[in-house]
Amino acid sequence: MAFRESKTVELKREYTEDIRKEIIAMANAVGGDIYVGVDDDGSIVGVSDADRLIQRISNGVRDAVRPDITMFLHYETLDVDQKQVVAIHVQCGTARPYYLASKGLRPEGVYIRQGTSSVPASESAIRQMIKETDGDAFEDMRSLNQRLTFTEAGAVFSARKLDFGPTQMKTLGPIGQDGIYTNLGLLLSDQCPHIIKAAVFGGPDRQTFQDRREFGGSLLRQLNDAYEYLNMHNQTRASFEGLYRVDHRDYPDVALRETLLNAIVHRDYSFSASTLISIYTDRMEFVSVGGLVHGISLDDILLGLSVCRNPKLANIFYRLDLIEAYGTGIGKIQSAYENAQQKPGIQATSNAFKVVLPKISEEAAKPSLPHTTQAEREILSIFEKQESITRKDVEARMKVGTATAVRMLRKMVGGKLIKPVGKGKNTYYVKQHD
Repeated sequence: MAFRESKTVELKREYTEDIRKEIIAMANAVGGDIYVGVDDDGSIVGVSDADRLIQRISNGVRDAVRPDITMFLHYETLDVDQKQVVAIHVQCGTARPYYLASKGLRPEGVYIRQGTSSVPASESAIRQMIKETDGDAFEDMRSLNQRLTFTEAGAVFSARKLDFGPTQMKTLGPIGQDGIYTNLGLLLSDQCPHIIKAAVFGGPDRQTFQDRREFGGSLLRQLNDAYEYLNMHNQTRASFEGLYRVDHRDYPDVALRETLLNAIVHRDYSFSASTLISIYTDRMEFVSVGGLVHGISLDDILLGLSVCRNPKLANIFYRLDLIEAYGTGIGKIQSAYENAQQKPGIQATSNAFKVVLPKISEEAAKPSLPHTTQAEREILSIFEKQESITRKDVEARMKVGTATAVRMLRKMVGGKLIKPVGKGKNTYYVKQHD
């Protein structure tokens, strides 16, 4: 019998613990065979006690490799040239990636075959193996980091008088049925790699920067810290109705809370980009990674339809009384602005979701134009930043086509809200009333 190393054949002169790496690499690929007692050149050196060696390899693999790989290994003793050779037959595992328990689910613990060698896998290769075996649901995939702690999450659950031990974590999803932490566990852990970035600007644009904060740790801590920061910038202003003082907040508390929850619960955590909050003098903007779930339109969302990208995370927030029911957040945001002139803006692209909350106190102080529609007021707001507007400005602001923009402008001209200057393609519009 001739022995030669290849992508599926590994030769070992004697037993060393590196055999575990070879087993992992083959189980993470297409399988293969490892022969102990054969030199690199194929010559037979044999082993002294094959049965004892098989027991030693079996025990070592069972203790050192995760997930359990023993069912994909078969050991055999071969008699070659009157010498004993131990053959380890490795099948491709169904719970890839396999890794050294002491190193964790990281490149230094995960191995793959590259030619005749076993080498550390890249993070992208590890993620691809997880996707192939666990499916596309990010929450259910095994976390690359298995050294997680839950001090912050445990304190929140304790405050709500809820248990958060291993049994509850398996039920809720932070721990999979195989006892391994999932990505949901990573999001709730103190080691959560995703952060929220907030910035404050001293005007309606980004020209005057005032402050910047980053919120990290467990998503539950990020929620609390970010809300406190937003609340600090949500000033209370007073007005008088007769003899009585009436306090008004810049932003409705309900809208602020629901928008922040929406940005955290529904974002796509398979991307590493941060959730962004921008605070301007006239509005707050929330941008979270991940557009709408496939098959759902923005109109569906505005009607109250909810298809949650992270249902297990949403379920945990529900159990903590942070959200009341699925699909009610957008409705609450809209209701909070029911009596306001300016309404919240909601935009969705293929990779991002944006909510804009206008400051109520400032816009309420502005005199409203009689007999104008919400669309006309939106177009007139363009004049706050420029002296004139064009048809293309209206198309961009209102997200409409050319014909619709022309029709809206003609109506506003007829209503003496604006007046045209120039003719043809060079036509632009200025305000009729200041």
